[in-house]
Amino acid sequence: MALVIGIDIATPGFSRAAAKATVAALGRTAAFVAPRAAAAGTGLAAANPALTGAAIGLGALQTQPGQQLLDIAAERGRMDRIRFEQALTDLTVKVQKKKAKTSSKFNKAIKVGMATVKKSTSFGAKGVITNPKRAFSTVTKTASAMLKGKKIPKLGIKRKIALSIRSIL
Repeated sequence: MALVIGIDIATPGFSRAAAKATVAALGRTAAFVAPRAAAAGTGLAAANPALTGAAIGLGALQTQPGQQLLDIAAERGRMDRIRFEQALTDLTVKVQKKKAKTSSKFNKAIKVGMATVKKSTSFGAKGVITNPKRAFSTVTKTASAMLKGKKIPKLGIKRKIALSIRSIL
């Protein structure tokens, strides 16, 4: 019956309140257009079938069967919402926390080596590294040499780096 009157109230989420608001809006529109529609006659009905359907729907929903139809639609909407909530809870999967990646010995050695460089005055003032690429290169080369079992250099920043990272490697 709802399809005949031009309102699709069987769709999920279409509540009784929405249907009543639609009917009220149609009622205001129909009341405004009614005198003009009477004058235009069937020409207006043929020219604007949506308005004609709305007017017929307004009349049909004001009857007892129309009210029953609205009640049925409200119940169906409520049941659909309950089913949707149940499906959401069924599909919800507990998200596991990602385990933090563990740093390799080499990466830890690089971190300590760069801290050593930052404390020294070899690549700029203390706390400042003026040439970070060269400093990083020096630290990685020293750490790599230490990892391979080479001897600790005799002097300079490479010695400081090697001494600071030897406990890690």
